[in-house]
Amino acid sequence: MRSGGRSPSAFGRARRLLRGRPRVLESAVTGQTEQVAFFEGFTLDRFDVGEVSVRVRYGGEGPPVVLLHGHPRTHTTWHRVAALLAPHHTVVCPDLRGYGQTTMPPTVDDHSQSSKRAMANDARELMQSLGYDRFAVVGHDRGSAVAYRLALDHPAAVSKLAVFDCVPIGEHLARADARFARAWWHWFFLGQTEKPAERVINADPDAWYAIDDKHMGAEAYEDVWAALRDPDVVHGMVEDYRAGLTVDREADDSDRANGKTITCPVLVGWSTRDDMEDLYGDIVAVWRPWADDIRGVAIESGHHLAEEAPDALAAALLPFLANSS
Repeated sequence: MRSGGRSPSAFGRARRLLRGRPRVLESAVTGQTEQVAFFEGFTLDRFDVGEVSVRVRYGGEGPPVVLLHGHPRTHTTWHRVAALLAPHHTVVCPDLRGYGQTTMPPTVDDHSQSSKRAMANDARELMQSLGYDRFAVVGHDRGSAVAYRLALDHPAAVSKLAVFDCVPIGEHLARADARFARAWWHWFFLGQTEKPAERVINADPDAWYAIDDKHMGAEAYEDVWAALRDPDVVHGMVEDYRAGLTVDREADDSDRANGKTITCPVLVGWSTRDDMEDLYGDIVAVWRPWADDIRGVAIESGHHLAEEAPDALAAALLPFLANSS
């Protein structure tokens, strides 16, 4: 067993200990919104997977699903959605490589240490450490790029894939125009190395990120700010974007050139008050060449839908994830 990790049998014991604790609400089913304690009934843990140490929370019971957050968040962005899924699924919420309290290997010239392929491998090894060889994957923003890379690289491991506020990185860049550059300029600022973004961000992270706790809750707010004020985390997040403009695009372009597609069922979702529809119109159509079995859903929300619209997001996920074992 890897140093610092738990065996599947240890995870099974942890799950049994969770039984009998107060159950999380099911407002995605009943339509009733209730307050839920932050990750109530979930276990906070750390697993060594290959070259990184992953911070993760897991809980619930049923077919497994891993939730992958985006930028500039940590796994805590999912806490309300996790509560709604947990009566039906074993829910696993890790920090991505370089984000939050998950470590990152030393930076290399091609930024591959922060590639979506590397992050996807982390998620797969984490789930195997928890005793799951096959599971559903849900991603948001940068986490969606990790999620679809996981489905492409390890099709036998992924039972269903849900991606929100994302099209493949290769599609973003192939379609990039003046509108995209104006709206998503941060991709190129963070992705370039001539004048590294870390210096600008670390000079005043509060001004750069300007995140408040209006939707995310006090615990998630405290957790994300602890990360954003850490220069190592800022570097890890910026490296994510540098990998996006280089090795991640190369991986996407190679898959498209070779006709590789996602073979499991795919749910594509987008926030109606974000700019995905403005940039791409029919978002499902952008994804259609990438997947054999695909459907779409619009969520009435701003970009951070797990925080702004957790009930609607869970209501979209639950029927899609049904029978996903």
